[in-house]
Amino acid sequence: MKNNSLKRLESLGQSVWLDYIRRDLISSGKLRRLIDDDGLRGMTSNPSIFEKAIAESNIYDQDIHDMAMKKKDIKSIYEALSQRDVQNAADEFRSVYKKTNGKDGYVSLEVNPHLAHDTKGTIEEAHRLWAAVNRPNILIKVPATSEGLPAIQRLIGEGININVTLLFGLPRYRQVAEAYIAGLEARAIQGKPVKHIASVASFFVSRIDALIDPLLEKIIAQDGPKADLAKKMHGQVAIASAKMAYQIYKDFFGSDRFKKLADKDAHVQRLLWASTSTKNPDYSDVKYVESLIGLDTINTVPPETLDEYRDHGNPKSTLGQDVEEASWIITRLPELGINIDKVTQQLEDEGVKKFNQPFDKLMEALAQHNTEL
Repeated sequence: MKNNSLKRLESLGQSVWLDYIRRDLISSGKLRRLIDDDGLRGMTSNPSIFEKAIAESNIYDQDIHDMAMKKKDIKSIYEALSQRDVQNAADEFRSVYKKTNGKDGYVSLEVNPHLAHDTKGTIEEAHRLWAAVNRPNILIKVPATSEGLPAIQRLIGEGININVTLLFGLPRYRQVAEAYIAGLEARAIQGKPVKHIASVASFFVSRIDALIDPLLEKIIAQDGPKADLAKKMHGQVAIASAKMAYQIYKDFFGSDRFKKLADKDAHVQRLLWASTSTKNPDYSDVKYVESLIGLDTINTVPPETLDEYRDHGNPKSTLGQDVEEASWIITRLPELGINIDKVTQQLEDEGVKKFNQPFDKLMEALAQHNTEL
């Protein structure tokens, strides 16, 4: 395992988490092998992952049948299944959690995606999930919507671990980091401990290129005066944006303001690179791993990307390189008629819908199962 590319990432300060969960991954012992052999350090889930796990396999059928026979409603069935998987996965990662003093070893569970624009509902659901799963090494996922921000600050202040999800834009990321620090400060003012609170900011990467690249391709096809500029930016905007986010991260968590919290043993809110599978077949299948390797960051990858990086990844520190070029790309996008803030807001809106749809699909499948009994 000495030359395992995944394990070598750890020496560069980056943790690899798996963006996937399913009962047989845990029960078969495969998750334990990934932890031991590949240095896997955590796991993320979302409504789409659970929808595929439950609806596209038969491993949950007996449990669904038993709960349906007891007249459990479909939401209760879904929560029982998802929470059990998260609990079992968290137990597998408990050794990592202890070994890293609470830096890694987390499993994420998302609030109902329909609450993305409901601050009060998000807070209530986060409390309920946190108590129900009852593990120190879980993260409750809260979307980085404008309504999610006050929920994040409040929940951090109450000592609940938060994975801030559906984060696309740099202005929004500043608000997320501010909410985390403000939550810690509120807690510290009350004389409560901050040392065991964990949070990550999940910055979605490849979807930015998936939306912007076609716009750039139209400009390139026109072969006008802006074609050369568009060519230089093609396939580069997402990585440039992530590199600028890392600079913001260093500013926030290297500040005198955060040092006061660090002196109380507070953890930084690490950046987590999400949506890192490659959407464009013309790009390297490890593009969004290879380009974003940096200290105190996390890359959460689907199983396919995990296998690909193990096979042919070439770990080296890249996140802090070419920062001036990254800034140049973001700064010059308006010359091509592209407003990056509008793009990232569109992606946030679409992201909420993309999580609502599989959640609703799963609810329909569970309802159908109940009807057939």
